[in-house]
Amino acid sequence: MFPLKDDVPADHVPAVNLLLIAVNVLIFLYQLTLGRDGMEAFLYHYGFIPARFSGGAEGPPLLPVFTSMFLHGSLLHVLGNMWMLWIFGDNVEDRMGHGRYLLFYLLCGVAAVMVQTWSAPHATVPMIGASGAIAGVLGAYFLLFPRARILTFVPIFIFFYLFEIPAVFFIGFWFVLQFLQGTTQLGSSSGAAGGIAWWAHVGGFVGGMVLVRFFVRNFRRQPFFAGEGEA
Repeated sequence: MFPLKDDVPADHVPAVNLLLIAVNVLIFLYQLTLGRDGMEAFLYHYGFIPARFSGGAEGPPLLPVFTSMFLHGSLLHVLGNMWMLWIFGDNVEDRMGHGRYLLFYLLCGVAAVMVQTWSAPHATVPMIGASGAIAGVLGAYFLLFPRARILTFVPIFIFFYLFEIPAVFFIGFWFVLQFLQGTTQLGSSSGAAGGIAWWAHVGGFVGGMVLVRFFVRNFRRQPFFAGEGEA
């Protein structure tokens, strides 16, 4: 499934969300100027490597907690992440305000790094990408706009369909998939299954669900289904 848009209009210009997208894209363009070997060295230095905390790899242990959120390994990687941020981030920023949204985003990225480190503490493969922080945005959206409609592109065999799927189902299915994929990653020496840090997504999402309560004034979880009382 691939989301195309949601039906929740933003009341304000999502300045921070747009800034985050721009920074991620500009850094990726800079990476391309480094050449293959230069990019590999750049990602190893500024990507997050859990083994640095155990002394199993050289390099700065703390700075990459943040810099890794702005690095990507391919054009498809950065475009996919930025598209998800474009669709879901504006509404979350709308509810939080610009400054709180930026702090929330970064903290979700930290939560993603922590959980990924827990899942593979001795991994020496750099963890890069904005997807952990974006997973936190999805976690917040899940609670704030569960009945929003997500126009979704769904391939079925050789045919392609468009469906409007409630956010509670779209994001809920996404999270279950991340969790199930993550279970195949536990015990992996590389810390990634199929090159994807699934537990970073799980950690970011859960972190977003927890943190959103402290970043939205007068937070009340919206009912998931019509007729459900608010919690």
